[in-house]
Amino acid sequence: MNRVVHPIEQESFRRLRARLDTSHFPPLTRAVVERVIHSAADLDYASDLVMDEGDLDGAYRALHSGAPVVVDVEMVAAGITRRDTVCRLKDAKSGPGLTRSAHAVRLAYQDVGPGAVWVIGCAPTALEELLTLDADPALVIGLPVGFVGAAESKAALRESGLPAVSNVSEKGGSAVAAAALNALLYHPTSYEEKP
Repeated sequence: MNRVVHPIEQESFRRLRARLDTSHFPPLTRAVVERVIHSAADLDYASDLVMDEGDLDGAYRALHSGAPVVVDVEMVAAGITRRDTVCRLKDAKSGPGLTRSAHAVRLAYQDVGPGAVWVIGCAPTALEELLTLDADPALVIGLPVGFVGAAESKAALRESGLPAVSNVSEKGGSAVAAAALNALLYHPTSYEEKP
């Protein structure tokens, strides 16, 4: 089913492209960069985001083959418009050395197992916990926000070697994390990776 794009969104992307040349990015990277920038009206994401086109291609194929999507908070889930998500935060409990967000990741992994796409836009501790599991994800969109642990957790994600979308700075958040996933969901299904 083709997505109907509202004229306001079309005009927003036109203006974005008038202010920033994204044509040098490979197709899926460009889609993610543009949608993240669009969600935050922040052109700096063009140089702050870190991702690999091959990883995005694998995630794209996994998503369009039905891979489950796990989110750290309901705010991320609310921004994902074309896919049901798994969020176990309501069921999670904090404890000594364990945040609710980290416990929610453990619970979600028990539900979905390996091969899921993980979208973390709020809690650095959720991303840190995911990195301790043998989750074998299709992709980790790790864009938590904050002054405590956000940049460090994203650096650890990049160092892990897992297929990922992250950014270098402390900024991020639910809207940009959801936007990164939506970019892969909205990309035309006729897409084929170019050599």
